[in-house]
Amino acid sequence: MHPLDYAVIALFFLLVAVIGWVAVKRIRGSDDYFVAGGRIPWWLGGISHHVSGHSGVVFVAYAAIAYTHGFTLYVWWAGSITIACFVGAFLIAPRWARLRASRHIESPTEYLAVRYGLATQQVMAWSGVLLKLFDVGAKWASIGILLNGFTGLPIATGIWISGGVSVFYITVGGLWADLYTDLLQFVVQVVAGLVLFVAVVNHLGGLESALHIWDRLPVGHGQPLNGPYTAVFLAGYIVVSTLSYNGGTWNLAVRYIGSPSPEAARKSALLSGALYLIWPLFLFFPMWAAPLILPNLADPSQSYVLMTKQFLPVGLIGLVLASMFAATMAMTTSDTNTVSSVITRDILPLLSPRYRQMDPKRGLRLARMTTLIFTVLTLLVGIEAERFGGVLGLVISWFAALIGPTSVPMILGLLPVFRGADQRAAIASIFAGFAAFVLLKYAVTTSAGMLVLTPLATSIVVFSGFAALNRRPVPPAVTELLAAVSGSAGHPRS
Repeated sequence: MHPLDYAVIALFFLLVAVIGWVAVKRIRGSDDYFVAGGRIPWWLGGISHHVSGHSGVVFVAYAAIAYTHGFTLYVWWAGSITIACFVGAFLIAPRWARLRASRHIESPTEYLAVRYGLATQQVMAWSGVLLKLFDVGAKWASIGILLNGFTGLPIATGIWISGGVSVFYITVGGLWADLYTDLLQFVVQVVAGLVLFVAVVNHLGGLESALHIWDRLPVGHGQPLNGPYTAVFLAGYIVVSTLSYNGGTWNLAVRYIGSPSPEAARKSALLSGALYLIWPLFLFFPMWAAPLILPNLADPSQSYVLMTKQFLPVGLIGLVLASMFAATMAMTTSDTNTVSSVITRDILPLLSPRYRQMDPKRGLRLARMTTLIFTVLTLLVGIEAERFGGVLGLVISWFAALIGPTSVPMILGLLPVFRGADQRAAIASIFAGFAAFVLLKYAVTTSAGMLVLTPLATSIVVFSGFAALNRRPVPPAVTELLAAVSGSAGHPRS
């Protein structure tokens, strides 16, 4: 890369660090650190929810899918998440905001102790933290690989550079720093994406090419469903996305928990959904057009990188690389902040009485300490990714498999219709879904669609069955909680 490209990347990192320092002024206690004190503006929450919902995988793995299968990527990925956000805007997002207002929660798993019992909460908290350690570590490794591909820097050096900046701003600035940097990262991503979109469109003959390239692309590239991405796969992905993007993925729940009102949470979800509906059309277009410009590419995952190098002038290549950093850093820092809240609020108080009923200053110190330690551990996992070999990939694949089943009790537990679901329902549904995944993964040959849909459907059926068949009285604490998140019991509906 040209020195100007390096300068652009350095400027990006500098702005991120400055944002972290500025955000310190807004932090008074752990509630500011973890949920922004419940004061996240709806527009900032929506942008952050959108940016935190995808990583650099979009520019590598998804670029390969766009190259080999075409428009279907938009349908099953962006389309599913759009539906998830719009559904969540009316069913789930406002409940998270009411939950913080009524229960003063600072982590997404905090309410589970009341809803199902301490055992369920600890199972979900510990498993989520341990799996996130490897999941975030893998994301750091991907950043190192991207830097290596563009600049030749050793992978470990790239991880330490990006991780060092991130650990500074997320440790000192908490969620506020994460929100502000998400805004910066969104701007960088949009500018870089639009510049490449315009360059590719001009190369192909103007705006009309956006409509006419499909006849020139390989057969099936213009179809909504293509190859292994069938209707069953789409159905499964819609259900997974609905649970994941409404809180099953913890860091996304925090964007709603930190909203000042149910209405603000709803508007954030609608904005995020609108961004997923519109922005990928511009972002993915160069990837869809790549077979016309780079035919017979041996490694389709490199298509976006190669298009960037071919069409963008000096300086803008650095901007595109910064946008790739932005997408991945948004997820890693967001995950880190949320996992730190789970450790601080849900795990440590059970391990020692000294972590209970802490004053705001002591709680803030603990929050920063857990954030720092967890981030450093994820960086070490990222650096040592090659030594983990297939183990790391195995853990990540199992993490993806667990998102659906663990999301079922977390999200459906907020809905009064499932008031009969207790601890037995929660734990049984998680293990049933996971067992279905293991069976299909290792004992039965099946399609990608069924591998996504079956474990989740199993969890939902088991959870719903336990809820319907339970004849035990619903504990008063659970009744009160469900009334609060539903907008009754002194909490106006919105």
